[in-house]
Amino acid sequence: MYYHASPIKGIKVLEPRISNHGIPLIYFSKKRENVLIYLSNAVEKCCKETGFEYSGKWTKWGPYGFNEDGTQRIEEYYPHALMDTYKGVSGYIYTAEEITDSGFQVQIPDAAASRIPVPVNSCEFVPDAYEVILAAEKEGLISILRYEDCSQAKLEWIARTMRKEYEDAIDQPEYRHFIEEKFSFMK
Repeated sequence: MYYHASPIKGIKVLEPRISNHGIPLIYFSKKRENVLIYLSNAVEKCCKETGFEYSGKWTKWGPYGFNEDGTQRIEEYYPHALMDTYKGVSGYIYTAEEITDSGFQVQIPDAAASRIPVPVNSCEFVPDAYEVILAAEKEGLISILRYEDCSQAKLEWIARTMRKEYEDAIDQPEYRHFIEEKFSFMK
């Protein structure tokens, strides 16, 4: 089984879109819990909530990694980021029984990608992404590194990384707006 998350209701066939890698792909995970982070995009949500007008392609935001055992680890880069991004946000988890693998090396555990449309086999409505993420954490399916639990070294790394992200985002006004809004050290 393959899983794909989206805020869009009623998808019958998942279509490839230009990805962060610059090629049209549909991303999937073999683990349902690993797609939960895609139910909301912090950049888009922040811009809409603060009235930032933007009509381009939204920068994706998903600070996560994987523990040594392969469990997904969501990381908060600013205080209450998880709640801020997911609380009250609904979405859909689509499943596909089979996909034609693109051959593209996604470099993410349990992930796969297709270059061709994929029919949807089923759809699960998620009424509150935050609650589902917390439930997955409680079940040991994912882990969460909360901002207040970050080491000083991690906080310094976040600050350096986000300053660099800001500098590099010359042509991404929505991403710069998000960084300015969420990272106090940018003010």
